[in-house]
Amino acid sequence: MMLWLVAAAGAYVAPPRRWRSPGALRMMAPRIEIYDTTLRDGTQGEGVSVSCDDKLRVAKRLADFGVDWIEAGWPGSNPKDAEFFRRAQTELDECARAKLAAFGSTRRKGLRNPGDDPQLRALVESGCGLACIVCKSSAWQTEAILGASLEENVAMIESSVRWLTEEGGLRVYVDMEHFFDGFLNDDNKSDYGWRCVEAAQRGGAEGVVLCDTNGGATPWDVEKYTRMAVERYSSLKIGIHAHNDGGLAVANSLAALRAGASVAQGTVNGVGERCGNADLCAIIPALKLKDVCASSLAPASIDLARLTEVSRFVDETLNRNHDPSRPYVGASAFAHKGGLHVSAIAKDRRAYEHVDPAAVGNSQRVLVSELSGRANIWSAIERSGLTGNGEDSSTALQEWKERAQAILARVKTLESLGYSFEGADASVHLMLLHASPGYCLPFRVHDYSVSIADADLASTPTRAFTDDVFSDAVDVSSSQETANSRATVKVAFPGQTPTLQVAEGNGPVDALAGALQRALRTTYPTVGRIAIADYKVRILDPVSASRAATRVVIDFKDTTTGHTWTAVGVDRNVISASANALVDGFEFAVIEHADFCVLCDDDLAACQVEQDSSRQDDSARRHVVKQRTLFNGASVPVARNNNYQPVPTAR
Repeated sequence: MMLWLVAAAGAYVAPPRRWRSPGALRMMAPRIEIYDTTLRDGTQGEGVSVSCDDKLRVAKRLADFGVDWIEAGWPGSNPKDAEFFRRAQTELDECARAKLAAFGSTRRKGLRNPGDDPQLRALVESGCGLACIVCKSSAWQTEAILGASLEENVAMIESSVRWLTEEGGLRVYVDMEHFFDGFLNDDNKSDYGWRCVEAAQRGGAEGVVLCDTNGGATPWDVEKYTRMAVERYSSLKIGIHAHNDGGLAVANSLAALRAGASVAQGTVNGVGERCGNADLCAIIPALKLKDVCASSLAPASIDLARLTEVSRFVDETLNRNHDPSRPYVGASAFAHKGGLHVSAIAKDRRAYEHVDPAAVGNSQRVLVSELSGRANIWSAIERSGLTGNGEDSSTALQEWKERAQAILARVKTLESLGYSFEGADASVHLMLLHASPGYCLPFRVHDYSVSIADADLASTPTRAFTDDVFSDAVDVSSSQETANSRATVKVAFPGQTPTLQVAEGNGPVDALAGALQRALRTTYPTVGRIAIADYKVRILDPVSASRAATRVVIDFKDTTTGHTWTAVGVDRNVISASANALVDGFEFAVIEHADFCVLCDDDLAACQVEQDSSRQDDSARRHVVKQRTLFNGASVPVARNNNYQPVPTAR
């Protein structure tokens, strides 16, 4: 065990428990294997559907991440999985292929020769070195559900494993389905699970995996029976496969590993049937960063710093929304909102973080909301780099602290009106910039108008009755073709004549976004690669019906870099709320890609100005100012304004 020493005194000093390094784990007993079943058990989750190409991409990423085994499917059950194993032989590299496991079941009841079972032959033909087959290990499940005698089930287990190992040349794990249920619910036949384990052992299995199939076991029962299995069958690897129906899948998995199990089965993000499987994104960091058990999580090839990346990649590939509150990898896992909490982590992040976010590839976030204190605002200002322009004097810092107080008051006022800044990173940053000395708008919207025309209102389903005759065919496409939204926007740029642009779109917001983007592209060409990724509307006061305040949240995406940001707008007019969010989002886009800043006339003396002696025209000047770093690592040129008043203005 690695010790922390104080050189001067020579005395042992234990590291803080919350921050114990991976190297401080005790490295004794068998190492734990990470067995990923996302591509098999995970795909049984509701709403999860993946193509063969998707499965190949996920398999590559999991192999690179460093898991020991990738259970990629059941080749004998469906054509897609059979295609995967066939293509894997040529489309996956040697490292990934060596980690593939094929899933199947014991031979069919009544079949004397396991070699006559097509799904067992498919396991051998899959090209994998490891097969994992499932069997019943509960007496009640065997007799009532499988419809086999207890003796026949034992024979099915032993003969299937023996055929796969001796005839097929495979290493074999056996999933003991309903293992814990058998002990807890089978009354006088509760020891039947041991008979099933011993049958697998006689057949030549390398390991058995104890399954909490219904997800209702508790950690103390799992630990008790796992420890009994480890003590009884020292020559077998003992694994754990837990479902999350009781919300205890991760706890049950860790309890089994603490009891001596050496194979941890689970899925990325806990995806799976019903309530899901044990979440490997919680199990792996617990093993690496916590003193869970006496085992080490070799191989060291598990790259823990990529955990968040892998988690989000799998969700994206499976077309699932990423859960922001997921432990370790969620966007909110290290997000702090309460003012007291933020003040504490400013002194020492361990005050409210159980591990270093960077250890799992995540990052700390300080949220700005009506519950914020000055520490939240100050943290946002520091992350934005707005105090780093040579302002080292105590006077300058004091000025910024006063601004922080004014910004906080502004946030509380706006949130009382319906704004929500927690996820609106662009709007928050713009609020800080607007409070920054010398910041000048890269553009200003003078006015806009939106018109909507629909020449075929009767094509809507509720108006499909004409002259008391019901129209069988309602052509929605014709309505979409005749409906037309047109937006006109007048935009002014510093030192230029205002420009007027018009655009049509599929709805008023689409038209307004198109007109605004067209106007900005003339001066800021990079705006052309900005797209709206998502558009959400929430009615804040349903009782007020059509007069209710409306919150609009728009997600933007740079189609070249993939970078995303969010802006928010609130108004009783949904078009006005959308316009506010659009202007914020595009202003942020301009700032992200700007390489210069046009300053107001009053600011010229306060900035460093690089002039070309051959071009004395003020309109041709590019004002070179010290760069300040945004919270996302980009740079924003910001000038200083000595006439600044520390009150953020509303748009």
